[in-house]
Amino acid sequence: MALTQLDANAALIVIDLQQGIISLPVASPAGPVVEKAAAIARAFRQSGRHVVLVNVDAGAPGRTDGGVPQVPQDAAFKAFAPELGQAPTDYVVTKKRWGAFQTTDLDAHLRGLNVEQVVILGIATSIGVESTARYASELGYNVVLVTDAMADLKADAHENSIKNIFPRLGETTTAEALLAKIG
Repeated sequence: MALTQLDANAALIVIDLQQGIISLPVASPAGPVVEKAAAIARAFRQSGRHVVLVNVDAGAPGRTDGGVPQVPQDAAFKAFAPELGQAPTDYVVTKKRWGAFQTTDLDAHLRGLNVEQVVILGIATSIGVESTARYASELGYNVVLVTDAMADLKADAHENSIKNIFPRLGETTTAEALLAKIG
């Protein structure tokens, strides 16, 4: 379903657009994803809406014999893409799971701001973005997914999330259509 409205109090959640993730070999170039995310973040800030920047600095505890790579523990890996123009008003969430809600205070933070709608974008579509969107939907947020501001490690995983999962979790849109709603 296409974006019907953008709430005045919506929050943008930018998933894992950090140096270590955007440098991974994704199926489509990360540069355009970062550019679109940066434009949307600027527009959200200028309109007085909330921006949440999410990065990852560890993997979930438990078995790792399934081929789950370990996350490097250096500051350069975790640093946000400079194009995002991190602002003092941005809320930063450092996660240790795929999604941004589990084991973080993101839900409490958004509820404290009376946010009911979240706009989600980032890398990787089928991992961090989808996990965050699923949890947001289960928590009762109105979810909007900016499908051309996402990339994945695998093209088929990206397409599956966009075509089969996201329409069940919320509304989908493009960066251009979203920016037009912000005005």
